[in-house]
Amino acid sequence: MDEKTRRVSIVLFDGFELLDVFGPVELFSMVPDRLVIEFVGPESGPVPSSQGVEVVATLAYDTAPAPDIVLVPGGPGTRSLVTDERFTAWLRNWAEPASLVTSVCTGSALLAAAGLLDGYRATSNKAAFDWVTTCGPGVDWIGRARWIEDRDRWTSSGVAAGMDMAAALLAHLFGSAVADEAADHAELEIHKDSSWDPFAAVHGVSSEPS
Repeated sequence: MDEKTRRVSIVLFDGFELLDVFGPVELFSMVPDRLVIEFVGPESGPVPSSQGVEVVATLAYDTAPAPDIVLVPGGPGTRSLVTDERFTAWLRNWAEPASLVTSVCTGSALLAAAGLLDGYRATSNKAAFDWVTTCGPGVDWIGRARWIEDRDRWTSSGVAAGMDMAAALLAHLFGSAVADEAADHAELEIHKDSSWDPFAAVHGVSSEPS
């Protein structure tokens, strides 16, 4: 890996959502000369997703090197992990030095529970929004947003929204032409307006939580 290549460390856990991970990975993999992707799990080896498909973690939590870019997915497994103090302490200590910390869907609940979103604006899956906001009282939760970029923290709405955030992240890191080319290769129509969020209304989420 040369100095122009960035490293994306993706956190896996029992019950993660597949598309939260592999939507962004699909776009990131379009620029292999610019991004290297690694998977970090409780131990090195297979980690079951919420769909039952297992993904092999190449690194274990306890031995993973300091990250550059972190991506935390959501999924049903987040419900128990937000109260797992060992996990949230590890995530806080490991991810804090990263240049960028990102999440898809309810992955923002894990970042919030770890204290990594305190003082930041953030969003999450609108179907789970009421629950997610209880995980981080120090977070400025934004109800209507496809994704939120606040300094070195990027959080997206539910599941497929992670691909829009990933494209925006590619544009942020390498320019809009790189992001557009990746989306074209994937034959994906990207929403480039981060405030576009019809699903907030679908799930009765206001622009700002009460």
